[in-house]
Amino acid sequence: MSSPHDFDFFHGEWAVTNRRRTDFLDPDSGWEEFAATSRCWPLFDGAANVDEIDMPYLGAQGATLRLFDRETGQWSLNWAASRSGKLFPPVVGRFEGGRGEFHGDDTHDGKEVRVRFVWAGMSAERAHWEQAFSVDGGATWVTNWTMDFSRPSGTP
Repeated sequence: MSSPHDFDFFHGEWAVTNRRRTDFLDPDSGWEEFAATSRCWPLFDGAANVDEIDMPYLGAQGATLRLFDRETGQWSLNWAASRSGKLFPPVVGRFEGGRGEFHGDDTHDGKEVRVRFVWAGMSAERAHWEQAFSVDGGATWVTNWTMDFSRPSGTP
Protein backbone atom coordinates (compact mmCIF):
# COMPACT_ATOMS: atom_id res chain seq x y z
CA MET A 1 0.00 0.00 0.00
CA SER A 2 1.34 3.42 -0.90
CA SER A 3 2.23 6.00 1.72
CA PRO A 4 3.55 9.56 1.84
CA HIS A 5 7.04 8.12 2.41
CA ASP A 6 7.30 5.82 -0.64
CA PHE A 7 9.93 8.05 -2.24
CA ASP A 8 12.04 8.63 0.89
CA PHE A 9 14.67 6.27 -0.59
CA PHE A 10 15.18 8.77 -3.42
CA HIS A 11 16.21 11.82 -1.40
CA GLY A 12 19.78 12.95 -1.98
CA GLU A 13 22.37 12.74 -4.76
CA TRP A 14 22.51 10.08 -7.50
CA ALA A 15 24.66 9.03 -10.44
CA VAL A 16 22.41 7.87 -13.28
CA THR A 17 22.99 5.51 -16.19
CA ASN A 18 20.41 6.25 -18.88
CA ARG A 19 19.47 3.93 -21.74
CA ARG A 20 16.92 5.12 -24.28
CA ARG A 21 15.66 3.92 -27.61
CA THR A 22 16.57 5.95 -30.65
CA ASP A 23 12.87 5.73 -31.67
CA PHE A 24 10.51 5.68 -28.66
CA LEU A 25 7.76 3.82 -30.53
CA ASP A 26 9.85 1.23 -32.40
CA PRO A 27 10.65 -1.88 -30.34
CA ASP A 28 13.40 -2.78 -32.81
CA SER A 29 15.23 0.54 -32.66
CA GLY A 30 18.67 0.70 -31.09
CA TRP A 31 19.63 1.95 -27.66
CA GLU A 32 21.91 4.82 -26.68
CA GLU A 33 23.48 5.06 -23.24
CA PHE A 34 24.63 8.15 -21.36
CA ALA A 35 25.41 9.37 -17.85
CA ALA A 36 23.56 11.95 -15.79
CA THR A 37 23.40 13.24 -12.23
CA SER A 38 20.29 13.73 -10.14
CA ARG A 39 19.33 15.14 -6.78
CA CYS A 40 16.03 14.90 -4.93
CA TRP A 41 14.71 16.74 -1.90
CA PRO A 42 11.53 16.24 0.15
CA LEU A 43 8.64 18.65 0.64
CA PHE A 44 5.50 18.50 2.81
CA ASP A 45 7.11 16.20 5.40
CA GLY A 46 7.76 13.56 2.72
CA ALA A 47 4.34 13.65 1.00
CA ALA A 48 5.96 15.44 -1.95
CA ASN A 49 9.40 15.76 -3.47
CA VAL A 50 11.23 17.42 -6.31
CA ASP A 51 14.12 16.02 -8.27
CA GLU A 52 16.31 17.61 -10.89
CA ILE A 53 18.35 15.64 -13.40
CA ASP A 54 21.24 17.02 -15.46
CA MET A 55 21.88 15.22 -18.75
CA PRO A 56 24.91 16.85 -20.44
CA TYR A 57 24.79 14.34 -23.32
CA LEU A 58 21.39 15.76 -24.30
CA GLY A 59 22.24 19.33 -23.29
CA ALA A 60 19.16 19.25 -21.09
CA GLN A 61 17.80 19.13 -17.59
CA GLY A 62 14.55 17.77 -16.28
CA ALA A 63 12.56 18.07 -13.08
CA THR A 64 9.88 15.95 -11.49
CA LEU A 65 7.38 17.06 -8.86
CA ARG A 66 5.82 14.09 -7.05
CA LEU A 67 2.72 14.61 -4.92
CA PHE A 68 0.98 12.09 -2.66
CA ASP A 69 -2.82 12.39 -2.63
CA ARG A 70 -3.86 11.34 0.87
CA GLU A 71 -7.49 10.78 -0.20
CA THR A 72 -6.75 8.33 -3.02
CA GLY A 73 -3.45 6.94 -1.68
CA GLN A 74 -1.89 7.60 -5.08
CA TRP A 75 1.08 9.58 -6.32
CA SER A 76 1.09 11.94 -9.28
CA LEU A 77 4.44 12.33 -11.06
CA ASN A 78 4.77 15.57 -13.01
CA TRP A 79 7.74 15.86 -15.41
CA ALA A 80 9.09 19.09 -16.91
CA ALA A 81 11.82 19.35 -19.55
CA SER A 82 14.26 22.25 -19.91
CA ARG A 83 14.51 22.08 -23.71
CA SER A 84 10.77 22.50 -24.30
CA GLY A 85 9.90 24.39 -21.13
CA LYS A 86 6.88 22.09 -21.05
CA LEU A 87 5.16 20.40 -18.12
CA PHE A 88 4.03 17.00 -19.40
CA PRO A 89 0.73 15.38 -18.35
CA PRO A 90 1.14 13.52 -15.04
CA VAL A 91 1.31 9.80 -14.53
CA VAL A 92 -0.61 8.52 -11.50
CA GLY A 93 -0.27 5.35 -9.48
CA ARG A 94 1.01 3.68 -6.35
CA PHE A 95 3.48 1.29 -4.82
CA GLU A 96 2.59 -2.32 -4.08
CA GLY A 97 5.00 -5.08 -3.13
CA GLY A 98 8.09 -2.89 -3.46
CA ARG A 99 7.22 -1.76 -7.00
CA GLY A 100 5.66 1.50 -8.12
CA GLU A 101 3.58 1.65 -11.30
CA PHE A 102 2.19 4.89 -12.72
CA HIS A 103 0.08 5.53 -15.84
CA GLY A 104 -1.06 8.49 -17.89
CA ASP A 105 -1.86 9.73 -21.37
CA ASP A 106 0.30 11.91 -23.61
CA THR A 107 1.31 12.40 -27.23
CA HIS A 108 4.60 11.52 -28.91
CA ASP A 109 5.46 12.51 -32.48
CA GLY A 110 1.80 13.45 -33.01
CA LYS A 111 0.49 10.06 -31.82
CA GLU A 112 -1.57 9.52 -28.69
CA VAL A 113 0.29 7.24 -26.28
CA ARG A 114 -0.44 5.59 -22.98
CA VAL A 115 2.56 6.14 -20.69
CA ARG A 116 3.81 3.82 -17.94
CA PHE A 117 6.53 4.58 -15.40
CA VAL A 118 7.84 1.78 -13.19
CA TRP A 119 10.04 2.17 -10.10
CA ALA A 120 11.67 -1.05 -8.84
CA GLY A 121 14.73 -2.36 -7.01
CA MET A 122 14.73 0.57 -4.60
CA SER A 123 17.17 0.73 -1.71
CA ALA A 124 19.28 3.39 -0.02
CA GLU A 125 22.01 2.73 -2.63
CA ARG A 126 20.20 1.82 -5.87
CA ALA A 127 16.98 2.26 -7.81
CA HIS A 128 15.65 1.45 -11.27
CA TRP A 129 13.15 3.48 -13.30
CA GLU A 130 11.71 2.74 -16.70
CA GLN A 131 9.31 4.35 -19.12
CA ALA A 132 7.16 2.55 -21.69
CA PHE A 133 4.70 3.79 -24.31
CA SER A 134 1.66 2.02 -25.73
CA VAL A 135 -0.15 3.08 -28.90
CA ASP A 136 -2.89 0.44 -28.48
CA GLY A 137 -4.38 1.47 -25.13
CA GLY A 138 -2.04 -0.65 -23.03
CA ALA A 139 -2.36 -3.98 -24.86
CA THR A 140 1.35 -3.86 -25.78
CA TRP A 141 4.19 -1.72 -24.46
CA VAL A 142 7.52 -0.50 -25.80
CA THR A 143 10.00 0.18 -23.01
CA ASN A 144 11.89 3.18 -24.38
CA TRP A 145 13.90 4.63 -21.50
CA THR A 146 15.52 3.18 -18.40
CA MET A 147 17.51 4.83 -15.65
CA ASP A 148 19.66 3.01 -13.13
CA PHE A 149 20.42 5.16 -10.10
CA SER A 150 23.36 4.62 -7.74
CA ARG A 151 24.87 6.74 -5.01
CA PRO A 152 28.00 8.61 -6.13
CA SER A 153 31.26 7.47 -4.53
CA GLY A 154 31.79 9.07 -1.15
CA THR A 155 28.08 9.78 -0.54
CA PRO A 156 26.95 8.70 2.91
